[in-house]
Amino acid sequence: MTNALEPVEVGTITAANRVFMAPMTRNRATPDGRATDIMVDYYTQRSSAGLIVTEGIQPSVVGQGYISTPGLHNAEQVAAWRAVTDAVHAAGSMIFAQIMHTGRVGHPLLTGLTPVAPSAVAAPGVTYTAEGPKDNGVPRELTEEEVLRTIEDHATAARNAVDAGFDGVEIHSANGYLLQQFLSDNVNLRTDRWGGSVDNRVRFPVEVVKAAASAIGAERVALRISPGNTDLGIVESDPAGLYATLLSALSDLSLAYVHMRETGERDLTRKMRAAWPGTFVLNPLYDEHAPHVAVAEVLGEGIADAVALGRPYLANPDLITRLRTEGPYNTADPKSFYGGDATGYTDYPTLTPA
Repeated sequence: MTNALEPVEVGTITAANRVFMAPMTRNRATPDGRATDIMVDYYTQRSSAGLIVTEGIQPSVVGQGYISTPGLHNAEQVAAWRAVTDAVHAAGSMIFAQIMHTGRVGHPLLTGLTPVAPSAVAAPGVTYTAEGPKDNGVPRELTEEEVLRTIEDHATAARNAVDAGFDGVEIHSANGYLLQQFLSDNVNLRTDRWGGSVDNRVRFPVEVVKAAASAIGAERVALRISPGNTDLGIVESDPAGLYATLLSALSDLSLAYVHMRETGERDLTRKMRAAWPGTFVLNPLYDEHAPHVAVAEVLGEGIADAVALGRPYLANPDLITRLRTEGPYNTADPKSFYGGDATGYTDYPTLTPA
């Protein structure tokens, strides 16, 4: 674990260690998208992470796909997030806001708006609303003007994140949401400059990242990817080629990092590491009962410069301490993952009671 506890440069900041907290949706925001006091406690408890990446934060009203998720598109939301960032900084950590537009995932009962996507192709499954689960409907295809507006929405959210005290933003182009929908073979059926060829399909995420970089500086912008991920019905016929093209198009930007969620073979991960010249963060496939093994393997081989962990941080606010001792680890309770109160959120015990 020696390498894991060493600092690492992330853009213009220095993370105290190389074990980052991966973004995890927890659905504890107010109905109008403001961070809450309990969210302040949650993130502060986990401030031994070298870098915290927040849950997905919608950059616009139509970008919301889940109930009780936070936003960064109005002044009230910015002010609420300031309490989180101030507390995390006071506790000694760094924090990036993950900007997540869910695209075709969502329901009019959440926002009053029809979800949007590259093309009018419905997502499988249901969306949970205040009236219970509802089938995902057919989204509305974005017009050219709306595509450009959505790019600007991400840039505005990045500016708002800096105003809220975040150290940077992570643009979500993974897990079946809007940016990956543009990358996909089956959701992006467009025949204009935003669809068709690989070069056209990578154009939207590239322009989103460039707009955010122009707004707040490339060194404060990161990108999350999940090559080959099939979540939410996504199909990518050639993940290695597709993402090599995407990363090549961004390689001249000094981004803070690229964050990959590993969903398949380690060989694909190695190809992505080789394709990106800057800081590379990996959210690996691993045994949640022994995360220290994955951390040691990834950093020992040099596959990534830092490791991002999700559920181990969810259940172990003192995860860095537990990694040093190779456990024991609390077990995450799936019943409290999404929504609720402090139970299964801020009440996980530490090895040494606070």
